[in-house]
Amino acid sequence: MSRQMLLRVTEVEPLTPLVTRFRFEHPERAALPLFSGGAHVVVEMPDDGVLRRNAYSLISDPYDGSGYEIAVRREDTGRGGSRFMHGQVATGTDLRVSLPLNLFALDPRAKKHVLIAGGIGITPFLAQLRQLERLQQPYELHYAARSQAEAAGLKLLPQTAQVHVHISENGDRMDPGALLEGQPIGTHAYVCGPEGLIAAVMDAGARLGWPPSALHAEAFAAPPPGEAFRVTIGSTGAEIEVGPHQSLLEALEAAEVEVDWSCRGGACGRCETGVRACHGRIEHHDHWLSPEERAAQTKIMPCMSRFRGDRLVLDL
Repeated sequence: MSRQMLLRVTEVEPLTPLVTRFRFEHPERAALPLFSGGAHVVVEMPDDGVLRRNAYSLISDPYDGSGYEIAVRREDTGRGGSRFMHGQVATGTDLRVSLPLNLFALDPRAKKHVLIAGGIGITPFLAQLRQLERLQQPYELHYAARSQAEAAGLKLLPQTAQVHVHISENGDRMDPGALLEGQPIGTHAYVCGPEGLIAAVMDAGARLGWPPSALHAEAFAAPPPGEAFRVTIGSTGAEIEVGPHQSLLEALEAAEVEVDWSCRGGACGRCETGVRACHGRIEHHDHWLSPEERAAQTKIMPCMSRFRGDRLVLDL
């Protein structure tokens, strides 16, 4: 089976001034592969000579193969992918979309699921809610946003007793410790959102004695910009320039150097690449390598990490 599908945008719906929902369907209405809650797809965006690839959580029903839906927040100071989706994609646009992949699945061993979302981090939980409802498993969801206007999830969340919304401007700030305290044995917690929220949930879980295996996190991150740098391909000696707003993975792809990838966010480990020589400092921005591996400077995650120095030779 091909790794990608050519799909057509059939619906574009603004949820807030900054967040828009996009629905993709097969041009011939063929059924799409089903997925599990928490899965994501990678959307290819041919943007004025630059091929961008961004990962987005699927927010639609995992049991409905008629289409895939994503929600995209516009980031005007970002690298361009969200601007492309908001500015150049309309009903009828055809784009290449990857098969679904899940790095944030619900743990089937859990007796109960506590879902904690901040801002656009609500997206992976929307499909998980449908899965939990169908399987009739106990859960509660807590969704935090700064204001009603920014809470894109309000239009997509079911109105049930298990869903709790925390709006900061209304004086209802989320307290991760209070959410985790007193949960029954066997409960698993899942958090997606800003790094501060993820850290607060993880710290609260550790403080309350939760097993690490019962705490799950997904960070939504884009490759950070930085100074341009150059890398050398060890097998050929070819030198490749990486621009200030380009990831190393994107530069390698543009030079037709094959690198395996999946999440493009430094979480899955698929693009891990060996380093033959490093005269300088690798700027690690991934969620995969251990502190010891980062310090050794013998591995790099090209989807997220950058380099400062004189010479970086990749084991490619």
